Amino acid sequence: MHLKLQKRTFKKSTLAIACTLPLLSALPFQVLSQESETEAVPENIIVTGTRVFDRSAADSPVPVDVIGAQEFRQNSSSDVQDLLRTAVPSFAVNAQPISDAATIVRPANLRGLSPDNVLVLVNGKRRHRGSVISFLGGGISDGAQGVDISAIPSLALKQVEVLKDGASSQYGSDAIAGVLNFILRDDAEGVDLQARYGSTYEGDGDNFIVAANIGLPLGDNGFVNLTGEFREADATIRSVVRDDVQFAIDNGYTPAADFSAINAFTDEVPQYWGQPDVEDDFKLFVNSEYEINEKATVYLFGNYGERTVTGGFFYRNVVGNESGGGQRGGVFAGPTVDPLTGLASDTGVNSVLVGDLDGLGVGGECIAGIPLGGSGGVIPDADLLAEVVADDNCFSFIETFPGGFTPRFGGTNEDQSITVGIRGDLDIGNGLYYDFSGQRGSNRTDFVIENTINASLGPLTPTSFEPGGQEQTETLFNLNFVYGVDIGFYSDLNIAFGAEYREEEFDLFAGDAASFELGPLASQGFASSSNGFGGFPEDTSASQDSTAFYIDLEAEVTEKLTVQTAIRTENFSEFGSTTDFKLAGLYHLNDSVRLRGAFSTGFHAPTAGQANITNVTTQNVNGVLIDQGTLPLSSVAGQLAADFVESAGNGRPDLGPEEAVNYSVGIGFDIAGSNWTIDAYQIELEDRVALGANVDFLDALNFAGGGADFESVSEALTILDANGTIDRADFLGLDDLSEFRFFSNSFDTTTRGIDVVGNLSFDLAGGESRLTVAANYNETEVDDVGVLNPIDDDRVAAIEDLLPNLRANISWSHTQGKFTTLLRANYFGGWDDTSNGVDNIDAEVLIDAQVAYQYNDNLKLIAGVDNLFDTFPEENPDAGALGQLYSQASPFGFNGGSWYLEVRYAY
Repeated sequence: MHLKLQKRTFKKSTLAIACTLPLLSALPFQVLSQESETEAVPENIIVTGTRVFDRSAADSPVPVDVIGAQEFRQNSSSDVQDLLRTAVPSFAVNAQPISDAATIVRPANLRGLSPDNVLVLVNGKRRHRGSVISFLGGGISDGAQGVDISAIPSLALKQVEVLKDGASSQYGSDAIAGVLNFILRDDAEGVDLQARYGSTYEGDGDNFIVAANIGLPLGDNGFVNLTGEFREADATIRSVVRDDVQFAIDNGYTPAADFSAINAFTDEVPQYWGQPDVEDDFKLFVNSEYEINEKATVYLFGNYGERTVTGGFFYRNVVGNESGGGQRGGVFAGPTVDPLTGLASDTGVNSVLVGDLDGLGVGGECIAGIPLGGSGGVIPDADLLAEVVADDNCFSFIETFPGGFTPRFGGTNEDQSITVGIRGDLDIGNGLYYDFSGQRGSNRTDFVIENTINASLGPLTPTSFEPGGQEQTETLFNLNFVYGVDIGFYSDLNIAFGAEYREEEFDLFAGDAASFELGPLASQGFASSSNGFGGFPEDTSASQDSTAFYIDLEAEVTEKLTVQTAIRTENFSEFGSTTDFKLAGLYHLNDSVRLRGAFSTGFHAPTAGQANITNVTTQNVNGVLIDQGTLPLSSVAGQLAADFVESAGNGRPDLGPEEAVNYSVGIGFDIAGSNWTIDAYQIELEDRVALGANVDFLDALNFAGGGADFESVSEALTILDANGTIDRADFLGLDDLSEFRFFSNSFDTTTRGIDVVGNLSFDLAGGESRLTVAANYNETEVDDVGVLNPIDDDRVAAIEDLLPNLRANISWSHTQGKFTTLLRANYFGGWDDTSNGVDNIDAEVLIDAQVAYQYNDNLKLIAGVDNLFDTFPEENPDAGALGQLYSQASPFGFNGGSWYLEVRYAY
């Protein structure tokens, strides 16, 4: 981490801790005994998807899974998203080895839909989004800006409620695939300490976590509950020697053999590919309430956290491969040249690019490129290379990086929020309950890229850059009322109504000048900007706000029938209004069998970030690394893109909310001491917000030039600027851009699936056992790829086939005296690796095991193994192409087996 970032994050950490000290010192410090694990709420009373105060999950008209804290943490992972993936089969999250900013804030999917199609709540209040837009999200998550769930420490949780149905009419934008509600602990006494250490069978990926939760009374009528967590996780390496590197070595280019020593990443392979490093991951959560009197309670909860994540990028090749390709364009790849003179020749050989430092046609002249000849055509001509090295006016990056280079990309993420509110009873009739709250949250990421260059600066380029950062900030005010009216039903009619105002702001922060600068060698074919992740050229800010009103009715019409309906209208400053509704019901056939069903509409509004982001990233397209850009429609460059798309005659692209229709029907029944729920669903999603198919940037510039025939983007920008067609300043950092895309409403999908959840408790051998089954079958079909900005075939394939259709797990836990054991089988159905074109990858079953020993009333010792039999996904058949041994889209990762030891102490 750079010193500037260290100072800033240290100050904020100190501030967060300092703010809690006066509060703690003012409290009557009294610590009493508590259970080592937070117990589940009796009868699984829920607060998600209903505004009835005593609704149980079993009597909910829509499916709600309740996951207790103990069950939630029975896993080797220290990341909340990985824990949730194990507990909820329809939830998916992957490691992101080379995914730009998505490596820092990993995108997650519920029911195969985008991360921003699931609403995340904490204590029933909307959680702010993360700052990262996933430009490399594996196809399913491309372009999504979801919530940074990893900012939540698991020890802070009392339970997690997963509403598996549409709920936009109750909560607003994003609640299409479902709702995740993280309920914070509310203990007013006791201390819970946790320490865990683990690693993989391979001996890498060492990780540890230390965490503490403390409950304190706030006078006689309140509590303050604090959770702190610190964790780190080392990287893993799951790569092989790339084919192009091996080819160069086999044909005598010795610098390639020395590559790993030059870059000091690994002793074996010139490609850093695997689980990224997570360092200095600190989280602090507070949850508190104070009852002023019987009619009013004030509450406050919030958090502060930060972490540094560093991952790998693709290797930059000097000399290419046997087919003559693979050289990194804009850095090493020169023109075809005469093998004897190094001068440009259409019939010559490949070369390593040479720059003329005083400019073409000025002073001394340089050859166009260092010829590649010899065995395999990969050996730079020694005499001409020596000539370039000896001439101070001539320069090639083979002098600086003779074995190539692999950038290291990462950043520091900072997350903070605070919610303050008051709720109570206005004592009108049956009681008019109110809840008024205000909250503010932000998530910021500052990027760092190292071991790379701005090639256009030539030998003066730095090798480390700060490309800038981005931040999402949200402010929200909520006013909710609940009133019960006796209208002759079996229960009172529960009338909930309220209003919400929400404002979001997305800021981009400029990087250091070298990260986006157009250097003097740009006109000679050298790429501008920090290679791999170009810097943001200026600070920009975009915002939008929305105002919503809702009414929610729910009642037990008869002893057997419960009905719920809701309607919500919301107006966005940038996209207009939308109105959504919901109708749901539950019918008790008898004491053991319940039927339920729901119909609702929903929406997802584009974020301010999606509407205004500019980004350039390096992508693998058919084995070739090219730079792809994302441009906002509102920018000058974006309007050029819209003009080009409109020229095809299908209309002009636009950006607005996507619309959804949800159907669900289910049954719950109790049989032979077991409880089961089976729910089928269908989600029709139209006008999905998407990054459309990539458009050739040079073609767009040729169109802007009135049908010109420019040979390169750099040439096009230079000439169009000279004749006044464009202003070159509007295209900073885009000189080496090959393709561009933009956000618009695009394609339609239909998602269908079935959820099955069951559990059975029984006595066995003098102990207590519990079996839990959870399964999800889910499939998504792209109904329409879009007309104005269609998604391409690769995106369609990813949406439909990248995730397994079937996910399931069955767990058996058994308590015998002081010992508790857990065995869990995790089933991952077959899937297609759309990024590598590999179909019909086989299903896998992974086994987890855990043993816990309750040493005394306070101390518990735990040992566990995940993926007991060290199962890996199928190896990529062309792993050598980019050095990736396994697909990063593997639904269960690629690290193999792992183990962990844990100590819990509670008093």
